[in-house]
Amino acid sequence: MRRVIVSNIVSLDGYFDGPGKSMLFLNMDAAFDADNLERLEAADVVLLGPRSFLLFSGYWPGIANAPHDPVDRAVDDVNRAISRRWSRVRKLVVADDFAVPADNAWADSTEVVGWADAARRLGEVRLQGDGDIVVFGSRSTWNRLLADDLVDEVHLTISPTVVGGGIPVFDSPRGTPVGFALLGAQSLPGSDNVLVRYAAHPAVN
Repeated sequence: MRRVIVSNIVSLDGYFDGPGKSMLFLNMDAAFDADNLERLEAADVVLLGPRSFLLFSGYWPGIANAPHDPVDRAVDDVNRAISRRWSRVRKLVVADDFAVPADNAWADSTEVVGWADAARRLGEVRLQGDGDIVVFGSRSTWNRLLADDLVDEVHLTISPTVVGGGIPVFDSPRGTPVGFALLGAQSLPGSDNVLVRYAAHPAVN
């Protein structure tokens, strides 16, 4: 059965977004890009919330064929590979009252499922194929899935930045604690970021 893996970057003091809902303070460097590509290549389904879907689908499709710029890392070989992989991978959006715009670049590779059917559909997708189901961004969505015991692993890239406020990476939408077991921790090559991987336990009392 394939795994559901959350992959997010977070500040050193545990924030998903900083003041003003900005992520620009986070250290999204070349090592972070390379790790995202590796995670995408290990997956054949990406699970997203509607806001993250619209954000990513508005950005990534244009990167693969953007004009070459040797000083702009956003269009380097790694990010072009990420763009191409995004175009091929299946997308599953969990949301009520959301439809993919017909002119969206990912419309043909995206399925939308409502929350009432999320557990059933995710159970079906888990049994189809061998690649991971990875979640990027989508904080509210994966916290809700985590509370429902539908997440297997949480991978947090810890940015060496303290912001002192913003939106915390974790919440508890059911008011139920969730336990974790450490799978590993490593410094990303050539980076001050640290990747920490946890297995999610069922909700604890």
